[in-house]
Amino acid sequence: MNTMIDEKSFDKIVQGKQVGIYTLTSHEGLKTQITNYGAKIVTLFVPDAKGDVADVVLGFSTLDEWLTQEVYFNGINGRTAGRIAGAQIEIDGETYHLTKNNGEHMLHGGHQGFNDKVWDVVEVNDSMVKLHYRSVDGEEGFPGNLDVYVTYRLEGKDLLIQYEALTDKATILNLTNHAYFNLKGEGEGKIHDHTLQVLSGEYIPYDENTMPVGDVISVEGTPMDMREGVLIADRIDDAFFAAGLGIDNGWALPGWNEGGKALRKAAVLEGGGRKMETWTTFPCMQVYSGNYVEKHVGKSGKMYDVQCAICLEAEMFPDAIHYPLFPNTILRPCEVWEHETVYRFV
Repeated sequence: MNTMIDEKSFDKIVQGKQVGIYTLTSHEGLKTQITNYGAKIVTLFVPDAKGDVADVVLGFSTLDEWLTQEVYFNGINGRTAGRIAGAQIEIDGETYHLTKNNGEHMLHGGHQGFNDKVWDVVEVNDSMVKLHYRSVDGEEGFPGNLDVYVTYRLEGKDLLIQYEALTDKATILNLTNHAYFNLKGEGEGKIHDHTLQVLSGEYIPYDENTMPVGDVISVEGTPMDMREGVLIADRIDDAFFAAGLGIDNGWALPGWNEGGKALRKAAVLEGGGRKMETWTTFPCMQVYSGNYVEKHVGKSGKMYDVQCAICLEAEMFPDAIHYPLFPNTILRPCEVWEHETVYRFV
């Protein structure tokens, strides 16, 4: 079993706030450590069918490493996950120029998105921690003072992530958790021997810059068809995806155009004697196979590299503000933005 991270290594002041690490447990043998720096999952220990326990998310063992090695490990991406074309949006006839941190575009909220912020701890006990971050009007170019709450909770074999947000001015919002999973254990090689099932018959086409083109089409007859489950090794290097890198694509989940928020099973990942279902209220599942994780030494001293983990990012459609077909990502005053994602080990 990998060891728990020393809480003393996170006991520092950053951005004028105290950073800590909070250990949650469940009666089914799950353990996780959450830090309020970036609202990140630091460790997630899960037993396999034989009862052997492994830490199944990538990461670092010290806060200094988390501060200096930005690969979006396991944090909350916001205000907007994914890319915003041209780093520019228009709301109610007013144009807002956002931070450009991915060529001419914005990626994952800008130079210092929510994954780089120190959050406030609202409530904590043995099985849950609730975090809050206030993103002020104009931060990274976004309008409105935005209050975001994220709750991590262990219940039985479930890791639940609950989101809530309010604003005082119309803004856009697309939050996700960017957890990197390897169900064999972090640092245990590539995820080619995992199987992946995405329970969707439609996907969101991207251009060569991983930007949506504004359409939703059938997966039938394409490498995006993973409804029956596929061995990742058989699909990850397909020319349809980024050659030599892997998958970085979005699926439109069933009911995406109906406006509902029912919790439904979106994906199943299996490997290392462990099986994880992803359930969510979000309309989109972005799958990313660690295409740019190159030569990082992780928690156990093992080297992470390309395709050594996979992210199942439940979120809104990327760059939805620019495409009328996509579900709305504008949040207005007096509205409450709520979503939930569950990683369920079965």
